[in-house]
Amino acid sequence: MPLSLEQALERVPHWHGAALTTSFLSGGITNLNYRVDMDGEAYVLRLAGEDSELLGIVREAEYAAHLAAAGIGLAPDVLYFIRPEGYLVTRFVEGRALPPEEIRRPKTIVRVVEAMHAYHALPPIAWPFSPFRTVEAYAGTARRHGVALPGPFPAWHADLQTIEAALAVHAGAPRLCHNDLLNANFLDDGRLRILDWEYAGMGDVFFDLANFAVHHDFTEQNDRFLLEQYFAEPATPRRLARLSLLKIASDFREAMWGMVQLGISKLDFDFAEYADKHFRRMEARLQGPAFRRWLEEAGS
Repeated sequence: MPLSLEQALERVPHWHGAALTTSFLSGGITNLNYRVDMDGEAYVLRLAGEDSELLGIVREAEYAAHLAAAGIGLAPDVLYFIRPEGYLVTRFVEGRALPPEEIRRPKTIVRVVEAMHAYHALPPIAWPFSPFRTVEAYAGTARRHGVALPGPFPAWHADLQTIEAALAVHAGAPRLCHNDLLNANFLDDGRLRILDWEYAGMGDVFFDLANFAVHHDFTEQNDRFLLEQYFAEPATPRRLARLSLLKIASDFREAMWGMVQLGISKLDFDFAEYADKHFRRMEARLQGPAFRRWLEEAGS
């Protein structure tokens, strides 16, 4: 059973007997987040969304990744982790959001790449991540919860399997990846912070790059600059192709996330439109003239 806010507060030893002030933090579409103030210090208590394990979230993996990222200053410091519910208590960071147009600027891309280099080099955690397995798991979960998948799903899934096979030719060693680099997960308080490590796991650094790029509507010029900064050399056709194919995988995963939420979420959010947006963008790339070339170049 999920804990109430009051029950969760009681489970944090640091807060026993203290005068606490709590306020709801809006913006999340999976969890309930609260600011907790105590003795001039501010924290965030996140109550994990009900059934969030059906979204592939492993709270122990999130805790391990967040703790590692906090250790190098990339994520807010962790105060406590409530087990077995998996509720995370972190320090509240007073920073500003970075709008997409700012993130697309070369200076900010450089900052994001520096952060990626830092957390991709962290020691491994015990949990893997694959967008391909995630899409398949989401499909099964959505069906079990009465959600009808779009008619083209079998054809799309076949294309996804083709993408996976092409990328397997030059697969790199798994690294600790964030895997959810949407705009809301960046914060600037003088240094760049990355929030919400719910989907973190050992995976392909190109997926992190592609996920970041597609969430911020990168142009081909942006893509080239991103790859050049990450690899410190000119962007090759193979790397550009890999990035482009994983943009498709990222959108497919994001759309299927929305389909699962349609079946399980009690939050007031238009998950159908969210899924449709990502299906449309994914299908446009699958049907585009460059798709077959990307497959060839990625596996060359």
